Order: sequence, then structure tokens, then C-alpha cells
Amino acid sequence: MMSSLQKPFSMFLRVLFFLLLMCIIPSFFAFPSNSSATSFGAAKYEAAEGNEEAEALLKWRASLDDSHSQSVLSSWVGSSPCKWLGITCDNSGSVANFSLPHFGLRGTLHSFNFSSFPNLLTPNLRNNSLYGTIPSHISNLTKITNLNLCHNHFNGSLPPEMNNLTHLMVLHLFSNNFTGHLPRDLCLGGLLVNFTASYNHFSGPIPKSLRNCTSLFRVRLDWNQLTGNISEDFGLYPNLNYVDLSHNNLYGELTWKWGGFNNLTSLKLSNNNITGEIPSEIAKATGLQMIDLSSNLLKGTIPKELGKLKALYNLTLHNNHLFGVVPFEIQMLSQLRALNLASNNLGGSIPKQLGECSNLLQLNLSHNKFIGSIPSEIGFLHFLGDLDLSGNLLAGEIPSEIGQLKQLETMNLSHNKLSGLIPTAFVDLVSLTTVDISYNELEGPIPKIKGFIEAPLEAFMNNSGLCGNANGLKPCTLLTSRKKSNKIVILILFPLLGSLLLLLIMVGCLYFHHQTSRERISCLGERQSPLSFVVWGHEEEILHETIIQAANNFNFNNCIGKGGYGIVYRAMLPTGQVVAVKKFHPSRDGELMNLRTFRNEIRMLIDIRHRNIVKLHGFCSLIEHSFLVYEFIERGSLKMNLSSEEQVMDLDWNRRLNVVKGVASALSYLHHDCSPPIIHRDISSSNVLLDSEYEAHVSDFGTARLLMPDSTNWTSFAGTLGYTAPELAYTMRVNEKCDVYSFGVVTMEVIMGMHPGDLISFLYASAFSSSSCSQINQHALLKDVIDQRIPLPENRVAEGVVSIIKIAFACLLANPQSRPTMRQVASELIARWPPLPKSFSAITVEDLMPQTTVTG
Repeated sequence: MMSSLQKPFSMFLRVLFFLLLMCIIPSFFAFPSNSSATSFGAAKYEAAEGNEEAEALLKWRASLDDSHSQSVLSSWVGSSPCKWLGITCDNSGSVANFSLPHFGLRGTLHSFNFSSFPNLLTPNLRNNSLYGTIPSHISNLTKITNLNLCHNHFNGSLPPEMNNLTHLMVLHLFSNNFTGHLPRDLCLGGLLVNFTASYNHFSGPIPKSLRNCTSLFRVRLDWNQLTGNISEDFGLYPNLNYVDLSHNNLYGELTWKWGGFNNLTSLKLSNNNITGEIPSEIAKATGLQMIDLSSNLLKGTIPKELGKLKALYNLTLHNNHLFGVVPFEIQMLSQLRALNLASNNLGGSIPKQLGECSNLLQLNLSHNKFIGSIPSEIGFLHFLGDLDLSGNLLAGEIPSEIGQLKQLETMNLSHNKLSGLIPTAFVDLVSLTTVDISYNELEGPIPKIKGFIEAPLEAFMNNSGLCGNANGLKPCTLLTSRKKSNKIVILILFPLLGSLLLLLIMVGCLYFHHQTSRERISCLGERQSPLSFVVWGHEEEILHETIIQAANNFNFNNCIGKGGYGIVYRAMLPTGQVVAVKKFHPSRDGELMNLRTFRNEIRMLIDIRHRNIVKLHGFCSLIEHSFLVYEFIERGSLKMNLSSEEQVMDLDWNRRLNVVKGVASALSYLHHDCSPPIIHRDISSSNVLLDSEYEAHVSDFGTARLLMPDSTNWTSFAGTLGYTAPELAYTMRVNEKCDVYSFGVVTMEVIMGMHPGDLISFLYASAFSSSSCSQINQHALLKDVIDQRIPLPENRVAEGVVSIIKIAFACLLANPQSRPTMRQVASELIARWPPLPKSFSAITVEDLMPQTTVTG
């Protein structure tokens, strides 16, 4: 029983509890009078009241641009950020890690209050759509060890205050739009381990603090415009495992203390201005697996000591000035997968010891001065997929052992002095897809395998007598044994045929003299052609009339194109073959001004055989009519296809990339494979024709000219306005760089779907001044500039579009010497496209502009 004293006390406690409960309950159930106060936007700061870190995060979230960014961070409510997405805290409850990679966030860091996070160690915002500059108050993150901002759209002077981040161990700035200098004292704390700043626009010197930053393990500064002496700005790095400084403006020699690079596995210094020789001491870095010193100014020989690098699997030294022989010690590189020594001055014989490198997948020794025969030991490289020995002085027969390379996919033996028959063992090259054996002295049948049968004619041209079932080759109607038995007959008939030929020449001269006296120009052509016009007597007039009748007497209804020098008609011959007849305008005076153009086009085209150049079947020049007969290209001009709303829908991005490749291949052939080189002078979308497969064919050589050596090559103006190089406005000196410029215009027209007039104006305005009067803004997104009539390119095709635009911009540089050659362009277009530095939709026009300084 409860005592009398306890009862009043118990009652008192009950009353007190009731009163407290009545005070607390209203605070739980009280609602604001304005209903909008329940929204996140009005309540977010109230929820975070008293928690500075939560308040700072919510404020930053509210500053993000779009609803997607807001919804991704929908878990960010309340005042306990330790439970939020991407946030982890330390034992004290303070934010330590801030990780939001791959979330597609869009916005800036300007509203991010770094000073609210005194214990933050690892901010990770990798692969988002963040933009703008990095705020200087990032220096308040005094404990930060790992900062990852790569794959965003940040731009702008990294703030110098970043030098205060002395605890940094990892800094990732890869693939942004940063400009200016790298912070001078990035490694002031001596802790930096991993530093990547690739694919930006950084310029200026290598940070001084990196020289003594012995903690470095991985460094990537490639694809910037950094300058400096490589032999002075880098020190000794005993922990360094990977370094890539490619595609910068570094110079100097490789005088590093190689004995101190015990852990180095990858050394990539390509596309710089490095001079001197490859030091033999490089072999002291015994862990090297990859060496890429390509596209520099290196000279001297390949050190034999490289054979000591037992782990080396990729050796890339192409496009330098190396000379001497390939050391036979190369056989010691048993792990070697890729060897590229192309475009140097190497000579001697190809070492047979290469056959010991049994793991080789790629072997490129092209464009050197190798002599002798192809070593049969190459047939031991059973995993080889890519073999390029073109552009050398190799002679003799192709070894049959190459037929053992059943993994071989591409083989280029062109531009050598190889002779004899193609080995019958080549029928075993079942994986071969691409082959080029042109410009040799080969003869006989080609192998009956896909790689040879489907190869274009230019893969076989300029050989002694190849035959077979392939494009443009004559069928093999005579066996080798029959050829031998006919030698006796040939010896008997040769003197008789010689006498007959001499008689025919004499008759021809008399005939030509007779025709000239009548002031007529005979029809000319190839005797063996089905359209041959070399028919004596009255038959000449009949064939001349046949062409006119086939063109419906040059009726306007048969017109398929017009040009400055004539009109092109469609004509169907009695055989059913459709051809294009280009009829020149009649003369206004006695000596045709157009006759020079006519003869010029004949001279240019008569010996040209290239899949991307229109073929000339025949020609005729009379006082009353002068015309050329071409192959008929079904789909008409590129200009017509781009301007037609119906036809343009079939020109998808894959086909457009192929059109650009075709034009580049044609111009590379004219500039570099014809002797003397041929300059077209009128490359435009009207003079690029598309066949039924949308393959490009360059046409209209009326204004072309031979680029004679030791000639000033001054000329009167020729070409199409809007496509001609700017230097022709103040000089009439023509060279191949005029065609390069026109190619750049046509390429941009293919990508944009219209002539790139405003874009070219922007390029030149931005090159010569700080502002542009063009309608195109330098920050314009690429996706808004390209042709809007077809869907945006994706994946690999998008990479191709971006790469081609970069090439086109380089071709449009105002300084002709800064433009690439068409051979370089064609090579770039068949190479593997580099990955995009950011999403296609985020790339701007400015991102793709060349960084070459244009002076004028």
C-alpha cells in the first residue's frame, strides 16, 4: 500500500508530465500558414540550420543548372549529410569524402563554399558536365589529398592558390578546357604521387616543383601546349612507373639519369621537338614495357642496348631522322608486340633476326632505305596481323614463307623493286583483308583469296604484268608454260613487227600533216578502249556523230551539270553503256582559249588511275565540237546531294566520313604519287561526284597544272570563289597547299551540310584578333554547328567526326606552311580515331581549333 505522503507526490508528477506534453505537442503539429513553405526550396536551409557543412552542400545543390542534377541529389535533405548520397564522414561526423562521379551534374563550383569543409580529404567529381573556373578559395581545403575533376568542362589561370594544397597526393585534371600555366608549386609538399592533366590547353613551362618531386608514380601531361627543356625540367624519379608527355612543345635531349628509373614501365614522348640521339643508357630502365619517341627530331642510330629490355612489348620510333641499320640484338626482345620504325633513314638489310620476335603483332618498316630481299624468317611471326614494308628499296622475289602468316590482316609491300611471281602459298592468307603491292615489278596471277580479289586497282598498279580475277586486272589467259613456248615465235616476229610499226608511224605522220593542213584537230584516244576514237578515214566522223547522237545532239534535257568551261551531258552509247560527255564552250576567237583547258584536262587524266578520280574513257577535239568522255557517276555532285532535302537524308555520317577519306586519298595521290605532282586548283563540292555507293570521285581537271620542280609556278586566278586559298588574293603562286585549303572547305561543307563561310570567317578572326565579327561564337557547341538534318553521330562515328573537323581546321590555317600535306591528312584519316575528351554534346568549336599561332 502506497503511503499517504506518496500519493500527493505521484499526483504532482502526473500533472507535471501532462503540462509538459501539452507544450511539446503543438510544436510537432503546427503547420505554416503559407503552403509553399513545405517545398524543398523554402525549407532546405531550415533543415540544415546549425550544420554548416549541410548548409554549404544544399546551397551548392540549389545552384546546379537543371532538374536532372537536382533529382540525382534528392537524398540530400535534412541536416545529417553523413547519410547523403556520395558523402562519407570521419569519426567526428565531419565530411571527409565527397564522391559524385558519373552523375551528369551540370553547373559550376562558384557556390561551393570550400571553407565549410575543414576535414575534406577526397573530392571526386569525375565525368560530369561541370563548367566554369576553379574558385581560388579551393585553397581552404588544407587537408585535401585527392582531387579528381577529370572529364568535365572546366575552363580558365588554375588558381595560383592551388599551390597551398601541400597535402595533395593525387590530382586529376584530365580532359577539360583548362588554359594558362600549371601551378608552379604543385609538389611543394613533396607528396604528389599521381598527376594527370592530359587533353587540356595548358601552356607555358613544366612546373618547377616537379623537378624534385621524387614521390611521383604516374604523370600524364599529354595533348597540351607545354614548353620547356626536357633535359632540364625533369629530375630523378625512383618511383615513376608511367610518364606521357606526348603532343606538346617540349625540346632538349634525353639526358636523364636512366639508372634511377627502376620502376618505369611506359615512356611516351611522341610529337614534340626532342633532339639528339636515343641514349644507350635508356636500357638501364630495365622495367620498360613501352617506348614511344615517334614524331620528334631524333637522329643517330638505334642503340643495340635496347635488346636488354626483356619486358619491352611496344617500340615506336617512327617519323624521326634515325639512320644506320636495325641492330640484330632486336631478336632478344621476345615479348615485343609492336615495332614501328617507319619514316626514318634506316638502311641496310632487314635483319633476319626479326623472326625471333615471335610475339610480334605489328611490324612497320615503311618509308626507309632498306635494301636486299625480304627475309624469309618473317614467315616465323605467326601472330603478325599488320605488315608494312612499303617505300623501300627491297628487291628479289617475295618469300613464300609469308604465306604462313595466317593471322595477317593488312600487308603493304608497295613502292619497292620486288619482282617475280606472287607465291602460290599466299592462298593460305585467309585473314588478309587489305593488300597493296603496287609500284613493283611483279607479274603473273594474283592469289584467289578475298584480300586480293576485292582489292582496288591501285593496289596492283605499276607492275610488270599482274593478272587475275580482280578489279581492273586482265584475266590470266596464258599459262607460264605457254609463255615459254612462245618465246621462239616472238623472236621470229619481233623484227617483222618492228618494221611494220615503223611503216605505221610514217603513215601516221603523213596523215597528221594532212589533217593539220585542213586546220582540223583529230579525235584522239586509247586504241584498246571501247570508246576509242583512233579510227582512220570516214569512220572517225561516224563515231564522232555517234557520241553526239547519244547525247541527244547535246539537248538541254540531257544536261547533268554546268561549269565555267563547258556543259556536261548524259549519253547512252549503242552498247548500252552510259557515259558523261563534257562539251566545251565554242571558241570566241580563232585560237581557242578553252583549247588550252581542254588539252590540259586530257594531259592530266590520260595516265591517272585512282578509284577516287573520275576515269577518262576518250576525247575528241574538232573545230565544231570539242568534248571529253568520262565514266558516268550516278549520284551527281556532292553539292547537289547536300542541297537536296531528300538526297541529304541518305548521306549519313558514315558515308560523309567516307566521302572525306576518298577526296583526301585522291589528292594525296595527285600530290605525292604523280611525277611531277599535279595540283588540281579547283577542289569544290561541285567537282566531287558520288557514285551509287556514295564513293567520292574528284573531277574537272580543266584548271589543273603540273607542279614542276625549280619553277616559280605563278599562275592566273583559277578555282571557285569560296574554296580558294586566301594567299591567292595577294600572290598567284600556286602550290599543293592551295588544294589542302580547298579540301578543308569541302570537308567542313560535308560536316555542316552547307558552305562554312561564317565558320571560316570566325577561324580567321580568332586567329588575328581577340574578337570575331562572325555569327559563330567561339563557345558554340559543335552539335549545333554540324548538319541538323540527320541525327547526331554516336560512338566511333562521333570520334570520326571530331577528328575530321580537327583535320579540316588545320587545313584552313592562314599560313600555307602550317597546313598539313595531303599525305599526312590521308594517313590520319585511315588511322584509329582517338577517343573523345568529353561527351560529343559538350564539345565546342573552340575545343577543335588548332593552336598554331598565325602571324600576318
